[in-house]
Amino acid sequence: MATSVRRTTLTLPTAPVGPDNPLPALRPLDEVHRVDDRTRATLPADMARQVAYAPLRSVLPVRLRDGYGRDRAPAALDAIVLENDQLRATVLPGLGGRVHSLVHKPAGRELLYRNPVLQPADFALNGAWFSGGIEWNIGATGHTTLSCAPLHAAQVPAPDAADGGAMVRLWEWERLRDLPFQVDLWLPADSAFLYVGVRIRNPHHLPAPVYWWSNIAVPEDEHTRVLAPADDAWHFGYARTLSKVPVPEWDGADRTYPLRGAYPADYFYEVPDGARRWIASLDADGGGLVQTSTDLLRGRKLFVWGAGPGGRRWQQWLTEPGTGGYAEIQAGLARTQLEHIPLEAGEEFAWLEAYGPLTADPAAVHGPDWAAARRETETRLEAALPRAAVDAAYAAWRPYADAEPAERLATGSGWGALEIERGGFQLPGTPFDPDTLGEEQEPWRRLLRTGALPDWEPGPSQADPGASVVAPAWRDLLEAAPSTAAAEYHLGVAQWHAGDRAQAERSWERSLRCAETPWTLRCLAVADTASGHPARAAERLLRAVRLLLAAAAAPEPEAPPVLETAGAGQGVAPQSQGAGQGAAVSLAAPPVAADRAALETAEAALGREAIIALLAADRADDARAVLDALRPAIRARGRFRLLRAQVLLAQGDALGARAVFDEGFEVCDLREGDEVLSDTWYAIVERLAAGTEDPLTEEARARAHAEHPLPASYEFRMRPA
Repeated sequence: MATSVRRTTLTLPTAPVGPDNPLPALRPLDEVHRVDDRTRATLPADMARQVAYAPLRSVLPVRLRDGYGRDRAPAALDAIVLENDQLRATVLPGLGGRVHSLVHKPAGRELLYRNPVLQPADFALNGAWFSGGIEWNIGATGHTTLSCAPLHAAQVPAPDAADGGAMVRLWEWERLRDLPFQVDLWLPADSAFLYVGVRIRNPHHLPAPVYWWSNIAVPEDEHTRVLAPADDAWHFGYARTLSKVPVPEWDGADRTYPLRGAYPADYFYEVPDGARRWIASLDADGGGLVQTSTDLLRGRKLFVWGAGPGGRRWQQWLTEPGTGGYAEIQAGLARTQLEHIPLEAGEEFAWLEAYGPLTADPAAVHGPDWAAARRETETRLEAALPRAAVDAAYAAWRPYADAEPAERLATGSGWGALEIERGGFQLPGTPFDPDTLGEEQEPWRRLLRTGALPDWEPGPSQADPGASVVAPAWRDLLEAAPSTAAAEYHLGVAQWHAGDRAQAERSWERSLRCAETPWTLRCLAVADTASGHPARAAERLLRAVRLLLAAAAAPEPEAPPVLETAGAGQGVAPQSQGAGQGAAVSLAAPPVAADRAALETAEAALGREAIIALLAADRADDARAVLDALRPAIRARGRFRLLRAQVLLAQGDALGARAVFDEGFEVCDLREGDEVLSDTWYAIVERLAAGTEDPLTEEARARAHAEHPLPASYEFRMRPA
C-alpha cells in the first residue's frame, strides 16, 4: 500500500503539564551532565574543546514548566499516523513531535517502549518531560525544552511523491540557541524502515552552538542486549565523572545488558571513523529495533537505569504499576552529550536517520564473542537496509527539504513568526506564519513596530510579568525603549542572560523606581544570592511574597491575608533601598484583580523560593510564617510538605519533621539526580539520634543511618550513597 498520513486522537491517562512558572529562569536547573576542569583536562583535545564550548548559563528565554501533578485522567491527545504495509508510526505534534509508537505490522510488534500514561517529571532542561518513544533533543545538554511543547506540523511531498508518497514535517524555532529546525518523517512504499530527515539552520551572522540527540526508548528485560560498532565507550555516572571504559565487559559485568549494573549510567560508544553508524536493542530471540544514519550523526549512546532501588523507583515514577522497564539508545552529533558543536553563520546541519525491525541469530547476539555479535548484527542490518541505500535516501530527500507544506496538521508557537518579522529570514520549507503570533508575542511585536514595550497593566501583571526575550537584537531594542517598569525588568533579564549582571541589577533598580513589583524584587534577590548576600536576598523575597499575597486578596480588600514574621521591621523598602531599612508593607488591594489561577501559580513559585531563601538565612520562623500564609491547596502539595519538614527541622522540631515523612508525600517536580529527599531524611535521623548531645560521631551517624534506612517511597538516588 502507498503510505498514508492521517490525523487522529490518542487517549491516554494524562497528568496535565499545567501552567508555566512566571518567574524568569535566571538560574539553570541542576543539569547533572557536567564535569569539572580536572576531568576535562583528561579528555581528547577535540572533546574537551566541545565540552567547554558555550555551556548554558540558564534556560532563558524559555520558561520553567513545573506546574504538573500526579493525578491522571483520560485525555485525548492530537496524533498523526504514518502507515504502510510494514510499519505504523504514531506522532504527537503537541508534545515535542514525540514518536509515541512504531509498530512492525507483519509481526504485530511494538518496536519502542510505549508508555501507557503521560506523566510529566522534572527531566527536561526546563522541567516537564515524559518517558517513552522517540524524542528529538535539540538546544543544549539534556532533554529539550520542547519536550512538552507543540511543534508545527504539516504534510509535504516525499521523495517518492510520484508514487503517492507523503512526509510529515515537524518544525519549530528552538529558543535556547535561537535556531530553526525541522524533522521530516516518511515511510517509503513497502519499506520496513521509518526515514527521518533532520535539518538545523543558522540564519544569523555569527556561529551558533548546536546540540542534537535522537533519544529512543526501548523495552528492557534481563535478556535485552544493546549493540553498537565499538570496543570502547565513554562512561558517565551520576557522580559526574567521564572516563573511557572497554565494551562490553567493565567492572565485572557485561554492560551491554542494561540490567547488569546497579545505578543509572550513560555509555557513549566510541564508533571508529569510517564505520557505519548504528545501534540496536535486541531481545532473547535476537529481535528488536535498529537505528542507523548517515555519517554526520556520529555519536551512539546507551542509557541504563540500572537494577538498583533508585533506578527502579524512577521507572515506576514515570509510568503506572505493572509496566515493564526501558532503556534508551541514542544517536547524536557529537561523541558525548556533554559537547556542543559550532554551526557557522548561514550554514546548516542535515542528515538522515532510519528506524526499523531487525532479527539476528540469538546465539551470536548473546554469545561470548563481542566482535561476532556485532558482526552478525551489522550483517543483518546491511541485508535489511544497505548503507548505500541510506545515503541514497538522504540524497533523494535533500531537494524535498525545502518543499513548502501542503496541508497544516498542527500549530506550534508564535516565537518563530516573531523572529521572522524581526530578522526577515528566508527559510524555505518551514514557514513561521504571522497567524501563529499570540498573546505572549504581542508586547514584543509592539516593541518592534513602535520602539516601546507596553508597560504592565495593573491586574494581569500582578500574576505574571510576561515572557522575556533575550537575544542581542532584542536587548538592543529594549535599551532604546522608553523606561518603564516592564521595559527595565525585561532589559535586566536580557542583560543577566548576556552575563552583564551589574547592568541587570541597575535595570531592575530602575524598574523598582517606576513601580514596586514582586517580579523585580525576586530578580534582585537572585542577584543578591549570586553575589553572596543571602540575608538581603531573603528580605527581598519576603517583601515580594507580601506584595503578591496582597494582590491575591484584591477581591476582598476588607480581609487581606496577614503575614506576620519574626523579622518585622526588616522589610525591603520600596524603590529598592535594600535590605534592613524598615519599610511598612501595604496590603492595599491593587486597582484591578488578577486571574486567580495565575495568582496561585505565582504564589507557589515565589513562596517556594522565599521559604528556601529564609531557611538559608537562618530565619526558620519567618520561613514558617510564609509557608503558613500560602493558600491550603499550595501547602498540600508534596513540594511544600517537604518544605514543611525542612522548616520544622530548622526550628528544632525533628520529631515533627519525621512525622511529615511518616505521613507520606510525593514531590511531583523532583529533579533528576536531586537528593533532597534522602538528604532531608538523614538530617532528621541524625538530629533525633543526637538529641541534646554533642554532634554525632561518624560511628553513631552510621548506626543511625543503618537503624533508620530511607523508606523505599523516597528512594530516588542515582548514584552510590
